[in-house]
Amino acid sequence: MKISAKGRYALLSMTYLAQNFDSNSPITIITISSKMGISKIYLEQVFAILKRANLVDSIKGSQGGYRLSRAPKKITVYDILSMIELALMEESISESLMPELDRAINSCIYQPLDEKIFDFLKTVTLDDILTAVAHETDAASQMYFI
Repeated sequence: MKISAKGRYALLSMTYLAQNFDSNSPITIITISSKMGISKIYLEQVFAILKRANLVDSIKGSQGGYRLSRAPKKITVYDILSMIELALMEESISESLMPELDRAINSCIYQPLDEKIFDFLKTVTLDDILTAVAHETDAASQMYFI
């Protein structure tokens, strides 16, 4: 499975919002863009999808921006990617001269594989990613002397 740049940016952005969830302060796209090095225009497209999916709330005004619509432990990676990566939800069977072969391969390989991937993505929450970030930060901050 290959995740597009839009999907990766959505995960990065949502994780950044999760890191700031407790402050309950909205974060602007410009802030996320500068912190992550992602195009503001591209992020606007991503956030339009996330907002339609009710994963983020938008706050209007000079102190406005975006924040998670619910706690990080209640948003899964599947929630995010299924909205961004439309290919996750679409079944694709090539149009060949042997459609029965395509259907057999799809039912024996692709569908079970998709189900396993989706099941896994549904188990990983933004809170899990934050825990991994904290672990990575702790590991990077340890000093070793010889």
